[in-house]
Amino acid sequence: MKCEHINHGTCSRRVTFEIDAEGILHNVCFEGGCPGNTAGVATLAEGRPAHAVATLLRGTDCRGRGTSCPDQLAIAIDEALASSDK
Repeated sequence: MKCEHINHGTCSRRVTFEIDAEGILHNVCFEGGCPGNTAGVATLAEGRPAHAVATLLRGTDCRGRGTSCPDQLAIAIDEALASSDK
C-alpha cells in the first residue's frame, strides 16, 4: 500500500512510504525538513515493521512544537494501518 501524509507543525511538508502485505515499511521519503535527520529516520525505518516504527517514533518532539518529522511519520503510519483494517 502506498501512503502519503501532509505533515503539520514541521519543516517537512509531507512524507510518503509503502507498507507491504506483511506490514513492513519501505521507501520512506520526506519532502523538506532537515535533510540529514529525515534521511536518517527514513534509513532506520526501511525494512522494519510499520507498527514498531510508529511505536518508537510516536511523541517525538522538535523544539517544543508538540510534534516532529519522526512523530508525523508515526501519525501517518497509524492512519495507514487504521485505514487498511477497514
